[in-house]
Amino acid sequence: MLKHLKILLYPFSLLYGLVMWVRNRFYDTNVLTAVEFDLPVVAVGNLSVGGTGKTPHVEHLIRILKDKYRIATLSRGYNRRSSGYLLADAASTAAQLGDEPMQFHRKFPDIEVCVGEERMLAIPQLLGERPETEVILLDDAFQHRSVKPGMNILITEYSRRFTKDHVVPFGRLREGRKGYERANCIIVSKCPPQLSATEKAAIRQEIKPLPHQQLFFTSLKYGELYDMFSGSPVTAPADTTVLLVCGIARPEPLLQQLKESYKNVFLLPFPDHYYYSVPDLEKINRELSNLPGNRKLVVTTEKDAVRLQLLEDRLRPMNIPIAVMPVEISFLNGEGESFNNYIFTYVDQFGSNHD
Repeated sequence: MLKHLKILLYPFSLLYGLVMWVRNRFYDTNVLTAVEFDLPVVAVGNLSVGGTGKTPHVEHLIRILKDKYRIATLSRGYNRRSSGYLLADAASTAAQLGDEPMQFHRKFPDIEVCVGEERMLAIPQLLGERPETEVILLDDAFQHRSVKPGMNILITEYSRRFTKDHVVPFGRLREGRKGYERANCIIVSKCPPQLSATEKAAIRQEIKPLPHQQLFFTSLKYGELYDMFSGSPVTAPADTTVLLVCGIARPEPLLQQLKESYKNVFLLPFPDHYYYSVPDLEKINRELSNLPGNRKLVVTTEKDAVRLQLLEDRLRPMNIPIAVMPVEISFLNGEGESFNNYIFTYVDQFGSNHD
């Protein structure tokens, strides 16, 4: 029944796809003009709506570049409670920046983090305030075509590849599949760590990267739990009852990871990019109290942590044990060095004024 109802969405999908095709065509033929900047601009994005693991890929770029270059990230600041251009400072919160930019700001305090809906206006503002900036990372900017990046990185999820998807609302794509042709680099994310060479070859054949495109494969790599407030490592025995509290697009990989380490794991999901309220905290506390076991722990993501910390004054007195699970990416088959060199080759061609 649901499948038949979904078919009714197909005409709307065709219409939306046509609108996006016309828009892209205008940019491709210079009817609409994209602005280029005289420094390395790396855009990371996807064709689909959420859940591809974009954030840990941006963090990988930050890690490899920050010690050699003065870098800045620029995000739209999805679902933030502010508007316009903002450059993060010591007083910034997730409500002002959005959860992902706030996560970058917390984890990498030595880089510049800014948000702005209109990236073509935000970049000059950023460079006006921080003229020493040498590299800009555009977060979630694949469809934001008013800025033409020098490097376009497209991420597609292993289990939901764009090649097998359709335009919204019938599918999850923000534009037609042919949009992949704008990418310089395609990353298949969230792969099984032991992905076989045969399956990699099949995916390559399916995606059909163009001659100028590089193709890489990554998997998620979860780190050690740490306390949300102190940052100290958290040790939890296998018999700990875990309540996973998260508002992310795809909690399944993290849920599976926890189930491999703990016997009793329960999920309390919230909408993606959700701002928690005091009643939510009470609900979390109540759910945890009702779970079986003597040892109990709430586990959440780094994105959720920056949103939960907005309620720190109400949360601390409740004494809910909350641990954060960090996540990074791992390139398959030792491709990490090749990817890093690929990025440095692009960035280095601009020269720099760093020491």
